[in-house]
Amino acid sequence: MLILSRELRRFRGPDLGLIFQEPMTRLNPLMRIEQHFAETLKQHEPGLKDKEIRRRSLETLGKMGIPPTRFNQYPHEFSGGMRQRIMIALALVLRPKLLIADEPTTSLDVIVEAQILSILADLRRDFGTALLLITHNLGIVAEACDRVAVMYAGQIVEEGDARDVFSEPAHPYTRELLRSTISLDTTELHSIPGAPPNLITPPPGCRFHPRCPDAMSVCATTFPPQEDLGGRRRVFCWLHTSDERVGPVDREPLEREELAVAEEA
Repeated sequence: MLILSRELRRFRGPDLGLIFQEPMTRLNPLMRIEQHFAETLKQHEPGLKDKEIRRRSLETLGKMGIPPTRFNQYPHEFSGGMRQRIMIALALVLRPKLLIADEPTTSLDVIVEAQILSILADLRRDFGTALLLITHNLGIVAEACDRVAVMYAGQIVEEGDARDVFSEPAHPYTRELLRSTISLDTTELHSIPGAPPNLITPPPGCRFHPRCPDAMSVCATTFPPQEDLGGRRRVFCWLHTSDERVGPVDREPLEREELAVAEEA
């Protein structure tokens, strides 16, 4: 485990950066912002001089819109949006090739959310950094991502170019998610019936079948194979596969009673 930990630490920072979901739980309240940057840079670039550490830190913070006058302050002296910018700067100061952002706009108002999205777009353009965004906010995905992978209960059910997935969702879960999104054109609320499964004892077959409006008999017993839809799109759904091993009986719709039993289980 120790060897594995050291191997992972070699990649973290220069190759892989991470923006956490809640910056206040990741920034040490007893350390000034200056100390956070010094600790990060000295850990991965031990030969760096203090002058260069300060220059790199201030330069990166400046790109996030944080002035040098705030460099010696503590995390509690910043707003939520400013703390999130500091987290982004901490991840970028090592110039990573890949940046993973875990719900980067959670608990932020829409104005700050738009600012963070603008910053992430600038990072991709100016630094050439690849961005992996983990979020439940489909609006952010549509605005910030080129490709999208839709997951349900720990399994990818659909993947493809964001524009294609949003315009023509192939998996019922993707379709239901998009129907549940609120917009200016929304006239009534829509929700997916049921609840997410227990991942310790997930349902057999397709994990979405207890809640799926298009569930068939085969969905309750066998996880669907990957089906390529063209254009770098793939989906895992029996609705889109022509597997000859699946007969007409297997494709019969599940009765609502069966779905209710599966959901209770």
